Amino acid sequence: MVPWRSSRTQGSSSGSTPGSMGPSSPPSDTSALSSGDDSGSDFEATARPCGKRGRQQGPDQSHVRKCPRMTEPNGGCSSASTVNPEPNTLFEAIKSAKIAMETVVVDWLETYKRDRETGFLELINFIVCSCGCQGVVTPQMFRDLQNSEIIQQLTEQFKEDSSEYPLSLNTRPWRRFRDGFCELLTAVVQRCQYSIIYDEFLMGSLISFLISLTDSQVRAFRHTSTLAAMKVMSALVKVALGVSVQQENNLRQYEAERSKGPGRRATEKLEALMVKRRELREQQEEIENMMNAIFKGVFVHRYRDVVPDIRAICMEELGTWMKTYAASFLTDSYLKYIGWTLYDKQGEVRLQCVKALQGLYGHRDTAANMELFTRRFKTRMVSMVLDKELSVAVEVVKLLTLMLENMGEALTDEDCQSVYPIVFVANRPLAAAAGIFLYRRLLDPQQGAGMDASYDRDNRAFFQVLLTFFIEIELHEHAAYLVDSLWDCAGPRLRDWETISALLLEESPAEGLGDQQEKALVEILAASVVQATEGQPPVGREPAKKPSSRERKAQMEERIRLTHCLIPALPKLLGKFSADADKAAPLLEVLCCFDLSIYCTGRLEKYLVLVLEQLEEVVQKHTEQTVLEAASRALHALCDPELALQRHGDRVRSRLADQLADKFNQEVTEMLQALSLDDEEAYSMAATLKRISILFNAHDLTRWQLFDPCTQLLQRAVDTGEVPPQVLVPTITCLYFHILWEVSSLPTTDVPEEQLQSLKTKVITTCSLSHSCLSDVDSGVREQVHRDLEGWEEMEPALMAGPSLCSQAFRVLSDLLLVLGPQLAEDGREELAPLVLRPDAELQSQLAAFLMDHVFYPTCNQEELLATENSESRIEELHQRRVLLAGFCKLIIYGVLELSAASDVFKHYTKFYSDYGDIIKETLSLTRQIDRQEWARTLLLSLQQLMTELLHQEGPNFRMTEAFPDIRDLARRFSLFFSLHKLRSRPLLVNIHKEGILFAFQKIPGLEPELPPLNLPFLEVLSEFSPWVLGPDKALLLTYLDKVTQEQLGVLAPGDTGQWQSLVTYRNSLQPQDGGGTGASSRGAAPTPHPTKRRRLEAPPQAPDSSPRPSTHPSSPALTSTMLRGDPRPPQLSPRLLLSGSILSSPQQQLHDPAVQSGPPPEGVGRGGARGRAERRRGGRGGQGLPLGRL
Repeated sequence: MVPWRSSRTQGSSSGSTPGSMGPSSPPSDTSALSSGDDSGSDFEATARPCGKRGRQQGPDQSHVRKCPRMTEPNGGCSSASTVNPEPNTLFEAIKSAKIAMETVVVDWLETYKRDRETGFLELINFIVCSCGCQGVVTPQMFRDLQNSEIIQQLTEQFKEDSSEYPLSLNTRPWRRFRDGFCELLTAVVQRCQYSIIYDEFLMGSLISFLISLTDSQVRAFRHTSTLAAMKVMSALVKVALGVSVQQENNLRQYEAERSKGPGRRATEKLEALMVKRRELREQQEEIENMMNAIFKGVFVHRYRDVVPDIRAICMEELGTWMKTYAASFLTDSYLKYIGWTLYDKQGEVRLQCVKALQGLYGHRDTAANMELFTRRFKTRMVSMVLDKELSVAVEVVKLLTLMLENMGEALTDEDCQSVYPIVFVANRPLAAAAGIFLYRRLLDPQQGAGMDASYDRDNRAFFQVLLTFFIEIELHEHAAYLVDSLWDCAGPRLRDWETISALLLEESPAEGLGDQQEKALVEILAASVVQATEGQPPVGREPAKKPSSRERKAQMEERIRLTHCLIPALPKLLGKFSADADKAAPLLEVLCCFDLSIYCTGRLEKYLVLVLEQLEEVVQKHTEQTVLEAASRALHALCDPELALQRHGDRVRSRLADQLADKFNQEVTEMLQALSLDDEEAYSMAATLKRISILFNAHDLTRWQLFDPCTQLLQRAVDTGEVPPQVLVPTITCLYFHILWEVSSLPTTDVPEEQLQSLKTKVITTCSLSHSCLSDVDSGVREQVHRDLEGWEEMEPALMAGPSLCSQAFRVLSDLLLVLGPQLAEDGREELAPLVLRPDAELQSQLAAFLMDHVFYPTCNQEELLATENSESRIEELHQRRVLLAGFCKLIIYGVLELSAASDVFKHYTKFYSDYGDIIKETLSLTRQIDRQEWARTLLLSLQQLMTELLHQEGPNFRMTEAFPDIRDLARRFSLFFSLHKLRSRPLLVNIHKEGILFAFQKIPGLEPELPPLNLPFLEVLSEFSPWVLGPDKALLLTYLDKVTQEQLGVLAPGDTGQWQSLVTYRNSLQPQDGGGTGASSRGAAPTPHPTKRRRLEAPPQAPDSSPRPSTHPSSPALTSTMLRGDPRPPQLSPRLLLSGSILSSPQQQLHDPAVQSGPPPEGVGRGGARGRAERRRGGRGGQGLPLGRL
């Protein structure tokens, strides 16, 4: 038997990975390893040679082979592969997961005890099989070959049909196998911890083999063996801890026995304790040698492996060692590896480092030993709260919370300031973790006294600190996000409705709140009420999971409790803050969250009357959009027909409507009789109409007969232009809601003819007036009126806000066309056919022109938008324009407008991608499902329109302008819609090419016959669709191209061949690839590069970065199929040769012609395989494709 401390293990020099280790300890010359030097290569070029390993001395009994081995005829060692080898017993047991792990380990131990070489080889072959290798280590190989030679043979026999192996697979069976693999190795060490691991064979041979296997170039070997070595190390750490505990117990017993008097002292017991003590010391040394060999032979080299999974395994297990056996591993010599790896480029590796640190900072005793590490790496840990991987950032915030709890003053105020703003981020897990940190640091008044928060019955201190933080953070419009972040940790405090209402109602100047504090507390109150009753995060954060029945019951109970608490306080709060719109609006939102039936069941009718009085006063006082909308929603809830006390709400609504209607009728009469409208009258009328229009949104006010006065007012504006837009916008809105309420009140059957004709007349009148406001109102008159009312903004800024007159008219028209579209007379409602609106050609052109003037006009890019001082108003303006575009797109999707009208939208896809890319892409996808043929024609029409516009603007030389590559880029993006379902797209692509060829060769009167057609460069645009054309169709299109060329141009005389470069490019794009293959129709193939794209790659020599406008194109890989490196000059070909096709007819000749293909395609272009497919898939990405109904 070879002892552990023998020469079987060859030491490795500094900076090299161990090659082969037998069942012995490192030799005496291990200065490089013991010094802790961890330099060296992560990925060796070749397996390092190692010394001859001594012959294994087995037991006297013969070896029991588990399966026959194929030996070589000459008696040498057998190959790593065998003929029909039996499946590995351990591997099959772990893979099936049908046998208890204890049974598997016991059976293996029985085999090992009978013949340790056979048992050891079974364990080794289990590890090899777990790597995905079909090779087998035979007894002959084990006796005669070094570990490196064995692994070399296994590598040669490794059938690497794919890059997958058991540990790389993420399906459920293989995840279960990974867990079983780790559990088996741990169980083997634990079962052998008392005797077998000290037999100087098992652990030494296993560690030696694993160290050699981790040095392999094969990723499967390196990954699997590293995991095995780390799990063996973790098991050994637990064994070492147990031996250490036994040593302490032994020492305590020995000291206790020695302390006895001479007469009571047992000499035999002292000798036995001394023998046990020496035995435990030897075991401890033996285990430490094993752990030292694994750490320096595996961890030191693999913690910086090129594979992130391997690095993550090392960091995860290192954290386990430190937490399990802190006395040995919680030192700076081990902590430095975690600190260095915090800078790893892969998020999963950083995540394991942070989790390892959480286990150390989570306990005060281990955290006390982290002071030096904290000083060295605290800056890095604090900066990681902004990690690009959200999962890492979440764990970092949790780590800082643990440091806050267990390390006292380790984090300074400046460090904490970096974490506080995280409570407002969109990711809810990250915001909730930051909320816990904020609560522990600032908001928990009992943390110093060590008391539970439930004992604090007065939360005044909590709210005082919370308000101070909310005001100083200067994000006052995000109270809902702050409440949602704190809800998990401070929910009971935030639901203390009595304390909140008492704070708001305090009148004492010494103890009361300031104006900013009152406003902030009202917002927090409203957000808390919504969170408690609805349980959903605010807009912008991912929606919460569907609540369970228990959660719904808890929400209902909380709704009842807050209703009982706030019903008496709400009238007082509205009475105190009714004059302040910023405070009144949130309080009215609170009313909508009440269980309103309690007003009746709790006999609280008097409080309902008081609330309605305050609501009526708020409507009469304010003209702000938010407060009026909140009041309208609250009144709508109180007017619910199912509510027992609904009569009180109806009475207030009728009184408000009577007052507003009488005032409006009187003002309209005076205006129609007067020659001019002064400022005060215009302001009063605008305020009245704004209140009416907002109430009209939620309440049916048709019985007050406001339609005729509104039409008279609007007609006066169309005729004279003297009415300001601030009056006309709510007027159009009132007409729109009046029609909608009448349509909704129509009976399902037997509609009276008179009612139908009256409604039709109103619809026609409204559409006519809106159309006039959209186009006929003279802009000069409106500008003059606006200048006359410049003082309005000082009088009432709320009346100056909102959409413009033409924008509101466009919205009303688009919504009426959609509501009263063709679907109105379907589903058994054919008698409503007279109400269907069908836009004429003039209206369609006006709508399209409005888009060009008010939606598709140049704006600043995203960076400039954020840099401008007025960025908030610009963002709001962008939102309004997106709403207008979405309204127009819905008309196309629902069949109100012809599909060809979408060309006015599609042609701006790339130019305005950053602003409207998601809307246009969703429209492209939905319209394709309506009529694929017409959709393809619309795409082609969009490109033709852009080409015609460019020709008119730039003249015949437009091909050299900067706008022409943009058209090609748009065509490329359109072509990506044909990349999937190539068979379904086959006729569409053929039609696009045929119609595009006819457009390119279209004759223009007055053009000299020998010159190329003016639209000929359109062929370059058309070539962007060629990669998705199937091979047979390419041949047909080439024939069709030759035919059209002959018919349109005839025989041309030789001339300037550079003028025909577009034709050269297009013909090249239709040439079959790889000797007649289908080109891009195969997923693995890439489009043929086109020479003319070289012009796009080259910047003008005099101004390389002289683009006149910022690029608004989306950031996507350069996937254009016509990019080439090399000489950008086009081949000089004769037009006569072009027409005959004698040069371009042979694809093989073109592929090898240096004039056509002068260099390899750039990286990512013209590549096959998975990378090329992935890049082509990314090329068509254009946003998230939001449903138009939500825009």
